[in-house]
Amino acid sequence: MKIFLEYNLPAGQILRIGQGDITEETTEAIVNAANERLEHGAGVAGAIRKRGGEIIQEESHRWVQEHGRVHTGSAAITGAGSLATKYVIHTVGPIWGSGNEEKKLASAVKSALSVAAQHGIKSIAIPGISSGIFGGPKDLCARIIIQTTANYLNRNPATSIKEVHFCNIDEETVSAFLLQAKSIFESKL
Repeated sequence: MKIFLEYNLPAGQILRIGQGDITEETTEAIVNAANERLEHGAGVAGAIRKRGGEIIQEESHRWVQEHGRVHTGSAAITGAGSLATKYVIHTVGPIWGSGNEEKKLASAVKSALSVAAQHGIKSIAIPGISSGIFGGPKDLCARIIIQTTANYLNRNPATSIKEVHFCNIDEETVSAFLLQAKSIFESKL
């Protein structure tokens, strides 16, 4: 990932905003913008499945068989197949137009971070959840994702998570993350 901005939070955690292919991230975990059935066919999910191999889909099917659907705003974890990372955390953001989208997206981000912390994960890469095929406005999604992550880390200074990469492949989403990060963090200086 090509890093454009980096912020250090009060407890020492690092947030990085950059551009790259999340399937190439070497963080301990990457977040997949998933659907409730964990069917990884398109968007970020399709790219993760293609790059990581069918084992990711097989583990996802087993997870759903054992636990049921992953409801909007919650998350599940599987191995990462042949990806450079160890884990894929599948979080379900809202489909825009379904109602209460901002709260659901914040919940999806918190759930992904909570799952990472429960597994002792130190570094994680997060894409623009709900801002692609789920139709969310990129700027609003970026603001919610960044703010929710910063709030979670600030409220949980002892968490295992020490590094978060906001990683997106397309320039439009990266630009939205950069603008929102500058707005959020520079307003606090």
